[in-house]
Amino acid sequence: MAQFTCSVRHCGWAIVLASTILLTSCEKQEAEAARPDTTVRIVEAALTDYQQTVTLTGEVVAHVQANLAFRVSGQVTEWFADVGAHVEDGELLAKIDPREQEADVQASEAAVKAAEAQLRQAQATLTRQNTLMTQGFTTRRDLDQAETAARTAASALDAANAELESARTALSYTELRSSAAGIVTVRHAEVGQVVQAAQTMFSVAKDGPRDAIFNVHEGLLFMRPASEDVTLALVSDPSVTAIARVSEISPTIDAKAGTVRVKLAMQETPERMTLGSSVTGVARFEPAKVIALPWTALTAVDGKPAVWIVDPSDSTVSLKPIEVKSYESGRVLVASGLSVGEKVVAEGGKFLRPGLVVHAVAEEQAK
Repeated sequence: MAQFTCSVRHCGWAIVLASTILLTSCEKQEAEAARPDTTVRIVEAALTDYQQTVTLTGEVVAHVQANLAFRVSGQVTEWFADVGAHVEDGELLAKIDPREQEADVQASEAAVKAAEAQLRQAQATLTRQNTLMTQGFTTRRDLDQAETAARTAASALDAANAELESARTALSYTELRSSAAGIVTVRHAEVGQVVQAAQTMFSVAKDGPRDAIFNVHEGLLFMRPASEDVTLALVSDPSVTAIARVSEISPTIDAKAGTVRVKLAMQETPERMTLGSSVTGVARFEPAKVIALPWTALTAVDGKPAVWIVDPSDSTVSLKPIEVKSYESGRVLVASGLSVGEKVVAEGGKFLRPGLVVHAVAEEQAK
């Protein structure tokens, strides 16, 4: 009798438990059925024309800049041009103490005079030996010795004259003159300063064409420009423009900034684009077909860019990784990962999860 009562009690609990599970399941299904689909805005991936434009800021520099230095060592006694001054070809810029070089000139002049005296004596001896030879009062050996002495004296005079010319040239090197007309951009000369030969004292930007220097990210060098011409504009007045072309690319990369120094030669230089002026350079690259998406469509999966794709057959969403070509204001350009015609969630992606059914309020092509 006790066993029968226990069995009935167990059966009762089983019925109650089954009823509870069934009721809960029904309520869950009713709740899911009552919950509306997530509303999102989608765009259709489509190719669009895209031409990348790059604008950089650079500086106007001289096409040719000469670094001037004394050719001899000495102490600077005077300088005559400061930074920013315009100098003419051959204009005196600075002097060093010439006393040492003047002493060399005087010594060389004395050596020339001594060589001239020796030559006159040797020539007189040779003349006398020739006279004696015709009269038969000397030997052939003495005549040959006189001829050799005369030639040696002539050579000694030539050497002395060469030394004198070299000393006079060294004396002229105590004056530093401009090698061309231009503007002084650097001055290191100071009165009383002892300088060494070939030590730069002045830098002169020669008159004539001007260039523009830019620090360009190395990745841009691998892109093909639509034109060789680059438009330059003065930062202080964008109405002042010029056309330039790349004339020089540095073979090294700045390790800190990851940029390459590029020099552009201006075809014609406006007067207001003076040395040191800041200019902007605008370069356009060849147009291409790309897929552009609004930036709100972008999400991430495993730390990489991705977008939500809508399956048109059942309106469910899934994440799809993509590669981004570039980021622009308000949109991203897709390099790969998307196919033309795919439905991409443009807004509402933060509320999604894989397999969720969505409802699109509008549909348009990505531009």
